[in-house]
Amino acid sequence: MSFHVYLSGEIHTDWRDEIRRGAEAAGLDVVFTAPVTDHDASDAAGDHLGETQSQFWRDHQSSKVNAIRTRTLIEQSDMVVVRFGDKYKQWNAAFDAGYCAALGKPYVTLHSEEIVHPLKEVDAEAQAWCTTTDQVVEILRYVLKA
Repeated sequence: MSFHVYLSGEIHTDWRDEIRRGAEAAGLDVVFTAPVTDHDASDAAGDHLGETQSQFWRDHQSSKVNAIRTRTLIEQSDMVVVRFGDKYKQWNAAFDAGYCAALGKPYVTLHSEEIVHPLKEVDAEAQAWCTTTDQVVEILRYVLKA
């Protein structure tokens, strides 16, 4: 039986690939899923529904279409990793963490020490706070092989 892990958050670095490679190297039976990480494609997810009068409504349309994928994959996951990068504010990642907390879905956060304070409530509900992708892989190894 595969363990399903949703990789939420920051899309500008290769942290997802690092976790995938680490899990594979450790011989872990993990199926990884993620949001659409092509920023332009994500922003345009609702464009086929028709032209809008403002950027607000375009974002609103696309966020609802993206939510179909996000909610479904989070609900189907056994665990969620929520990555917060240092460069951009990932409000969507914070929302995903809150959704996990509301569902009682186990999640771990992945971020630097520099942003501990603004994420204190998010981290308080997480099962772990990681600063490296290796720590995430070690959690997966422990959960699946201990």
